[in-house]
Amino acid sequence: MATRWCGRKGSALTLMFFLCTGVCTSPAESGAGDVGESRVLGMRLQSSDKPATTAEDGVIQVTEESSVSLRFYGLHLSNDTRAQIRFVDLGGDAGGGGGGGGGGGGGGEEKLNGTCADFTKDIFVRGSMNVSKQGTSAVLRLKVKLLRKGETHRDYGVCARNERDGKWYLLGEQDGMLRVVEEKKSLLPLWLQVILICGLLVLSGMFSGLNLGLMALDPMELRIVQSCGTDKEKKYARKIEPIRREGNYLLCSLLLGNVLVNTTLTILLDDLIGSGVGAVVASTIGIVIFGEIVPQALCSRHGLAVGANTILLTKFFMLLTFPLSYPVSKLLDCVLGQEMGTVYNREKLVEMLKVTEPYNDLVKEELNMIQGALELRTKTVEDVMTPLNNCFMIHSDAVLDFNTMSEIMESGYTRIPVFEDERTNIVDILFVKDLAFVDPDDCTTLKTITKFYNHPVHFVFHDTKLDSMLEEFKKGKSHLAIVQKVNNEGEGDPFYEVLGLVTLEDVIEEIIKSEILDESDLYTDNRNRKKVAPNKNKRDFSAFKHESESKVKISPQLLLAAHRFLATEVNLFCQSQISEKILLRILKHPDVIQEIKFNENDKRSPQHYVYQRGKAVDYFVLILQGRVEVEAGNENMKFETGPFSYYGVMALSAPTLEFRSPSHLSGLNRSASLNYTDRTESQSISGSNTQLNSAPSPQYIPDFNVRALTDLQIVKITRSQYQNGLMASRLDSSPQSPDSGHTHVDQNTPVENNAPLVPQSLSENTLTLPLTDTPPDEHTSLLNEQNCLPARQAGHSIHSDSSI
Repeated sequence: MATRWCGRKGSALTLMFFLCTGVCTSPAESGAGDVGESRVLGMRLQSSDKPATTAEDGVIQVTEESSVSLRFYGLHLSNDTRAQIRFVDLGGDAGGGGGGGGGGGGGGEEKLNGTCADFTKDIFVRGSMNVSKQGTSAVLRLKVKLLRKGETHRDYGVCARNERDGKWYLLGEQDGMLRVVEEKKSLLPLWLQVILICGLLVLSGMFSGLNLGLMALDPMELRIVQSCGTDKEKKYARKIEPIRREGNYLLCSLLLGNVLVNTTLTILLDDLIGSGVGAVVASTIGIVIFGEIVPQALCSRHGLAVGANTILLTKFFMLLTFPLSYPVSKLLDCVLGQEMGTVYNREKLVEMLKVTEPYNDLVKEELNMIQGALELRTKTVEDVMTPLNNCFMIHSDAVLDFNTMSEIMESGYTRIPVFEDERTNIVDILFVKDLAFVDPDDCTTLKTITKFYNHPVHFVFHDTKLDSMLEEFKKGKSHLAIVQKVNNEGEGDPFYEVLGLVTLEDVIEEIIKSEILDESDLYTDNRNRKKVAPNKNKRDFSAFKHESESKVKISPQLLLAAHRFLATEVNLFCQSQISEKILLRILKHPDVIQEIKFNENDKRSPQHYVYQRGKAVDYFVLILQGRVEVEAGNENMKFETGPFSYYGVMALSAPTLEFRSPSHLSGLNRSASLNYTDRTESQSISGSNTQLNSAPSPQYIPDFNVRALTDLQIVKITRSQYQNGLMASRLDSSPQSPDSGHTHVDQNTPVENNAPLVPQSLSENTLTLPLTDTPPDEHTSLLNEQNCLPARQAGHSIHSDSSI
């Protein structure tokens, strides 16, 4: 399409034409005065089939190999004026000189003739001249040839021939200059440029998206996805992982490709638009929208799928850019080192789990376990231990009787520390399974068990990490450890201070971040001492308690000492009267061993008196532990006695209603007491069985007081218990045949199972002793409490003395 030009230059030339008509005439015209002579005064651009323009300095600029229409202004113009116009070559940079040479308009004749001497053939006139009716303007069509090779522009001047003298004159300054410039040709056809621009935008977006998507895929993450992802994710990860290992090479290839595409896009847009500013604006908008925002938003969420589906194209560009990108990548590897991938430390991994909790499929318990396992190395045993004040412990001097073992079982612990003197001095560990072969009736001491098993005591320092503690527990040496620290505060030498206990359960609870409760736990947490639900069943071991078990517990050694003392020092209990086996059964009776608690606030309390003057009693007392005050005689003489002093011997066999002499008390007159005892025992033994059971025995009324001064442990044997022991010893020692082994009784008295009858007392504390040999286990409870028979059976007598 031709470019047409009409500007202010044309108006200015028209005005100059009229001025020159009356004023600006050459000397030749003024002298001749020829009004019909044609004269060319100026020109302007009319049209062009190629880009053409008029510069600001008035120079007409046209494109090479174009058809140009110029409008000439002058006087008396006609078709013949066409022959008076020629063009002269001013050179590539001769425009200024040419213009300067013609600056005088009609200046020196020699100079003008010299300039217009050689006419150029690069511009020639085509067709006739189209003259206006007034003859002041005419349009002339020109054909401009190609510039010479290597030239970007060339200036030409317009020469007009003077009809009067026949000479050629160059039009002055820029009004008569024509500049021919090189034609700007498009690199590619328009349709191809559009296709390339669209393709480059796609490639720019791909490189930008892959740069974000692939480089954001950590090599470690790709390995994880290959192991635990879905089938599709595993497939994608296997495709991407080989090229992702070459991180710097992939990065250089993508960046180089992206820069190359964006640069080419800008060049094509500049060629297409024809304006540098427009090309920059268009390329910026296109690259930002289609090459950055859209692909990066897509690849940031679906980078794995996009990277896997474009893997072939990525490899192609990596191969294409290999000569430049590979050396650069190796240089980066040397300078920056090999890419290690993202590695999370313990704190970052825990925080990542917390932050991603709303989006992952982990339940809270699983997160707690993971967090607990990761934090195990940061915590110490002091953080999870049970303080010493809250620990269940046993003194090393404890006796393993029923009450102690019940307390151990009710505690619910399987490992129990054993201490000496004070709780901080832990010397041994008792396992509950160690008590499997221990009989509570044996009253075995705890030291006996602990010395036999000799479990090692494991001590750890308070700053020991829980992971180290877990490793120690895993070795199987112990699942309980004593926590201690070095106390160097204050004056004196440093010493080890026991702080508490830590168990394997404490470490496991810290790992799972939850409390482990079983049926024996009393607290949900040993640190805050929160108790379990109140409706939880509590074990009651009283069902296993033997009926004949003594209410007051004494050591086996003390029981043996009491047995030997009675059998050797008190004639009523010597072996000729009561067998040692029967005596031992009497001592193991539940009501025989008793205890009196001394009240410091009420020293004269009636509960403190073992015997009171003038108050009938029917029992014998042996002091095992503690001290008593004895007040006897008319003078109320007082003295104190201690363990293994005994009183009330005559209460077991008193023939009269009252005894006045206090000389029968042990410690007052031992010989008198023993002599009288011999007589009473002799009478008791020689008497018939009918005499023992036909009527109630007379009561013993002491004339002295025995009062406790401290806590007491005593042996208290009643008359009925003693008499039953006598009968049991006689029956146990008398020979019996299978045919005559039963007792002949009154016919009105029913006899079941042919068992011999035992005399019964009206006392509530009647002692029942079997009359036959018992199994050899002397440590089982063989003394049972039973109710007395009705009073009507008290008068039944045994007719044959030989049966007793």
